[in-house]
Amino acid sequence: MEVDQQFVEEIVKAIVNNPQDVKTNRTVDERGVLITLDTNPADMGYVIGRKGQTARAIRTLLKIVGAKRNAYVNLKINEPEGGRAPLKRESVDTSVVDNLNI
Repeated sequence: MEVDQQFVEEIVKAIVNNPQDVKTNRTVDERGVLITLDTNPADMGYVIGRKGQTARAIRTLLKIVGAKRNAYVNLKINEPEGGRAPLKRESVDTSVVDNLNI
């Protein structure tokens, strides 16, 4: 396991309730290194944090780890199936303003 992938796993395992469910996949292409993270759906809130602050902090630290090895490293957090409920859009009655002659 590479240093950057191991770094992500150790950080995430330390902050979640189900560390046995943390899995990472490392792929390298012409744009750099992509580490894909899978966790237990119940732990997604811990990984992402309030307004994404935890995920942003992990990505920042990961970029520093990559920079020490002259590599561009990015993190993708896979959203589990059924993770987010679809946005409900309420229909708005616009009949009052439909015939305005402005």
